[in-house]
Amino acid sequence: MNDQISIPAGDAKTEELEFISLEEAAAMTSGTRVTFIPGIQAMYAEALKNICFVKEIPLIRAIHPMMGIEESTGLDRQAKLYELTSQTSLPTMFHNEERPRNVWVEQLALAEEIGAKDTPKLIPRDFKQRMEVIGLCALTVAEDGLVWNMRNLIDTPLGRKYGYSENASKEAPQKIGEIISLVDERLASQKAKDSKYLVGATVTAADIYWATMTMTVLSVPREIMPETRQNRGMLKYFEANSKIPEIADALTQQISDHQQYILSTYCETPAVLGGDPI
Repeated sequence: MNDQISIPAGDAKTEELEFISLEEAAAMTSGTRVTFIPGIQAMYAEALKNICFVKEIPLIRAIHPMMGIEESTGLDRQAKLYELTSQTSLPTMFHNEERPRNVWVEQLALAEEIGAKDTPKLIPRDFKQRMEVIGLCALTVAEDGLVWNMRNLIDTPLGRKYGYSENASKEAPQKIGEIISLVDERLASQKAKDSKYLVGATVTAADIYWATMTMTVLSVPREIMPETRQNRGMLKYFEANSKIPEIADALTQQISDHQQYILSTYCETPAVLGGDPI
């Protein structure tokens, strides 16, 4: 359910940032390893990176294999990933000798478990608040949520992997607008309680996932998300999404303020992507 994109492989240059191979990451027996695409803010990987940043979990970055067939060998580039994890979505999270995690809720639970002692509690102990946090996260990243519908806006290999159809594409803008409006109402309710956060009085996973994932429909300054040779097309696509009428009508200053506050206060900004900066 996590995101996968198709871009030219390019060269192996990564700006002052080391990426190990998938095979190396899988063979390691200690440390937390997460797969990324150098120079690209693949959104589920970016969100997990921000979750781990809040929890002060040092990450070892591994290269996630691209979709498609390797021309020189005729082999599926993701065959080894499938062999290791029985799936191909991005990111994969390895920790010590434990099984790999590929679903966002399992990655979040692991990050909460292994994070530094004095870091924010991203999954509240209070079960009512926990219900609200997980529900808001699901509205953002689960099936038929914000990012799911964003993928279905246009016909791409990624969209087809997650159920693209002409009908799904037609319905996606309205669904995205409804989700944004629900969260906007939530922020207004929280503001009345003197809270800047989606649940309770402190930052939770709901804030991190929402602020990160709304970059797909609401541009952020380059001081938060730098431009690289690899991500410039993605940035233009996300900016175009914000101009779709149903989405544009739902976006408010309150949504933008929350996004930038959470990203600039709690997350890795400017984002460190590797690749080739522009």
